[in-house]
Amino acid sequence: MFKKTVVAALVAGAMMSAHADDKVKIGFVSTLSGPAAALGTAVLDGFNLVLKKNGGKLGGVPVEVLVQDDQGKPDVARQIGEKFIKKDKVDFVTGVIFQNIMAAVDQATFASQTFLISPNSGPSYLAGERCNPYFFAVSWISDSYAEAAGQLVTEKGHKSAYLIAPNYPGGKDVVAGFKRYYKGKVADEAYVKMGELDFATELAQIRASKPEAVFMFLPGGSGINFIKQWNQSGLKGQIPLYATGWNFDQDTLTVLGETTVGNQHAAHWNTDLDNAPNKEFVAAFEKEYKHLPSVYASQGYDTALLIDAAVRDTKGKLGDKVALRKALEAANFKSVRGDFKFNVNHFPIQTYYSQLVVKDAKGRVVNKTTGKIFEAHPDAYVAACKMPKA
Repeated sequence: MFKKTVVAALVAGAMMSAHADDKVKIGFVSTLSGPAAALGTAVLDGFNLVLKKNGGKLGGVPVEVLVQDDQGKPDVARQIGEKFIKKDKVDFVTGVIFQNIMAAVDQATFASQTFLISPNSGPSYLAGERCNPYFFAVSWISDSYAEAAGQLVTEKGHKSAYLIAPNYPGGKDVVAGFKRYYKGKVADEAYVKMGELDFATELAQIRASKPEAVFMFLPGGSGINFIKQWNQSGLKGQIPLYATGWNFDQDTLTVLGETTVGNQHAAHWNTDLDNAPNKEFVAAFEKEYKHLPSVYASQGYDTALLIDAAVRDTKGKLGDKVALRKALEAANFKSVRGDFKFNVNHFPIQTYYSQLVVKDAKGRVVNKTTGKIFEAHPDAYVAACKMPKA
């Protein structure tokens, strides 16, 4: 029944409007305050950079972006999402950072036949049986990032690892992904509350379990505090610390400086990727914001480019849901990652790289890409996705 309903809705949407809209309305709901504010702010900065480059337009059509702070609270996000849909009647919803926020806004957005474009959150539940024609993740699926990290730790020969992540669906997806490719023993694992800043208990557990490596996924301020306390504990230099790219992204390196040098992680993007769009993005971002972009900024930038391409390729006819979906699926834009392609579940098939924190020739603490972990890597759930055709 769901598939028939979705197909009928898409067909009906195609009949609603044959004329070009005079404005693109985008509802941007993101975490812009609290310990994780830097993440949402970076996504917004990347998104706005495209708007500035395009003179305030996407696909040649003027844009109105309604920016709201979800405060990291699902109830707040739900209210914002309902306002975007019912009152503001936006054409796209974007900006979501965390899975618990995504779960608060996704179903109402889909029910309204509005496209939800994620610049960050990549929930596993939307990749398999519950994949949806109105959902696109420009970023990744949480598992895949962690799969790459698990493969990296395996390749480094570590026979045991301690895992730490926040106790919410995204954290559990990350741990599941790491375990899927890590071939050693899990010495212990800890799930901490969202926004946790004190890791004395977990550091004591690490000492007691004596792992050969530690893998962390702690977004925003949590990750910064963990790394600070890790360095202060004396464990640095005794046990290698690995992460996904989120915890050693450029914003974190700028805050923590040389204390992060030598750490390793897995990521799908870096400032040093050798392609023309990426070089243009990094230079423009640094000129505009006076610092190097983070992975979150790169994802906000690509999200705006995707919407730009879809509006352009549909000639601004946003009421034609079938054409708009096909244009989004085509992803006809030049990504900062290089080649960009969606799988049938609307998650990217992409390359994941090993990265090392170093000091560059200018004395800045940056990530250096050291190799490829996976190339053209699909997610673990796509086989269960029976996406209705447009």
